[in-house]
Amino acid sequence: MSELDEIELEAEDFHSSLPLKKVPYGDVFEASRAGDVDRLRYLLESGVNVNARDQWDSVALYYACLAGHLDAARMLLESGAICSEHTFDGDRCHYAALNLKVRKLLKAFEARPPPLQPLQAALRDTFLSCTANQAYINDQSNAFGANSHLNSVLPIGNPSNGESSSSYCPPDIVFYVQGRPLEAHRVILAARSPFFKKKLKTDWKEKKEVRFSRERLTYSSLFSLVHFFYSDRLEVAVDDMEDLVRICRVCKCQSLQILLEKEIVHQRHAEYKSLRDIDNSQKRFILQGSSLPGEDRLPAALRRVLNISLTDSSREQDLEDGIDGALSLVDSLEMSNLEDDLADICVRIEKKIFRCHQVILASRSEYFKARLARMKDFLEGRDSLPNNTLLCLEERDLSAEAFHKMIEFMYTDTLTDIDPDQAEEMFDAASRYLLFPLKRAVADALLPQLEMVSPAELCHWLLLSDMYGVSKIREYCLDLMACNFETFAATPQFRAMLLTLPPPSGDSSFRTTAPSAPGAETNQTEGNLLDDLREKWLEAEGAELDRRDESALIFDKRLEILMLVAEQEKSPESEGTLDSSNGTIFPSYDVMKPGELEG
Repeated sequence: MSELDEIELEAEDFHSSLPLKKVPYGDVFEASRAGDVDRLRYLLESGVNVNARDQWDSVALYYACLAGHLDAARMLLESGAICSEHTFDGDRCHYAALNLKVRKLLKAFEARPPPLQPLQAALRDTFLSCTANQAYINDQSNAFGANSHLNSVLPIGNPSNGESSSSYCPPDIVFYVQGRPLEAHRVILAARSPFFKKKLKTDWKEKKEVRFSRERLTYSSLFSLVHFFYSDRLEVAVDDMEDLVRICRVCKCQSLQILLEKEIVHQRHAEYKSLRDIDNSQKRFILQGSSLPGEDRLPAALRRVLNISLTDSSREQDLEDGIDGALSLVDSLEMSNLEDDLADICVRIEKKIFRCHQVILASRSEYFKARLARMKDFLEGRDSLPNNTLLCLEERDLSAEAFHKMIEFMYTDTLTDIDPDQAEEMFDAASRYLLFPLKRAVADALLPQLEMVSPAELCHWLLLSDMYGVSKIREYCLDLMACNFETFAATPQFRAMLLTLPPPSGDSSFRTTAPSAPGAETNQTEGNLLDDLREKWLEAEGAELDRRDESALIFDKRLEILMLVAEQEKSPESEGTLDSSNGTIFPSYDVMKPGELEG
């Protein structure tokens, strides 16, 4: 349900209280103040921090609320702008809202935390599914009631509803603070904090439990920090912020420490908060990872871990290739140094070794989660590896290059580049390993390269994307074919493709006779390829509403003729490529990109 469905807004409510104006070269603050949603959309899509502050310590949402620009405010909120009450920025926006319609919009969004990216969401679910962490969340939710902000961090499908936490990757270290356990994974802690990285390699190297005795260290503040390590989202009570600053100082989380210190100053100077009958323990501060420099966010931290692991994998491969039944002293020292990457599993692909981390594999892939849960008491492939080696999985029917790309995405949520020849294998791997977001990442990396391919190759990509359900590439190919139908009709591969597809629907009741309204919800289920191509062709041709059915029948007849031509071309005696209407040779056309069609 849309956030606006539960509030009453009239059509005129979407008109600005102040005149709109264009700021083609303005920053995010000027665009919000002017209500220039086009400029604002461009800046947000370019990666501008939606919660950034200007020289007057104000955020873009504050200016949109102050000027009463509802569309601009909604765009900022949907992009993750913080608006919760009892926070510095949230309260400023609520009090500065020019009119009731903006205030209603803020109320609709304030209870919903901004969405997490797939990597952060997966690791957060793993962290909160640990038994001790889950118990703390449940206790706090019960203490503060159903409206507690802690309910917002509970993962979908919370194991407390009956799902066993054993299906998640178990923690490998437990901290005891004020007598209460906090469970975590070594690689995440080491990736996010230099202090934890050093301790886990020295004093805590062999320890499964660590007990803190300092009285000034509170469990809730440490829980908030570790939760931030996993999710790139900090949610901390105002009462715990000073304690959290001290922890950040010790853990050497400098960027986070600076932002927290600045927010504490805001809290101290917000005198109106003292008039509220709300205890500080119920006031919270929310921080998105996007407010930090890129190198201090979760994907960058895990990319550094992955690079170290891949380097150590190459070293281990070299050592294994040199083993002749026994390790030399130098080799033994080299093997012991491989533990610096904190890897706890290796995956063997085509005789190549990849040192990995169970928490990443299990969090991102249901396949690995299920397989690792069944590998507690034995090692696969142990005979071919030295003693005291890591738990080892052996995967088949997958190239080492494809697995390298797959774990790059699992660790970072991105793909730096991809060879089009690898795409089909990557789509297949995404399906086999139940890593469906990988398909979207491959499609994003592949689309710029498809602009240069021939019509014949696009037919191949259309069939491939339809088979694997890659909607972005499928839509791109259909749009291109609709805009340049005659060019594709002149291509033998296109005509041959028609013979392999189910025929279009002949019943007009299954055909969309009216164009979709802008912004209308569409059916997400992919249908018949030729039905979809017909609809896009009708849109590209710009047929009038009362002639769409007639035009659709003409298109169907055109397809039938092209199929007859394709049947003739299959016979050995057919020569040349004939026009499907009068037997002439097709002319040559320049291929247009989707969106370039005029009229």
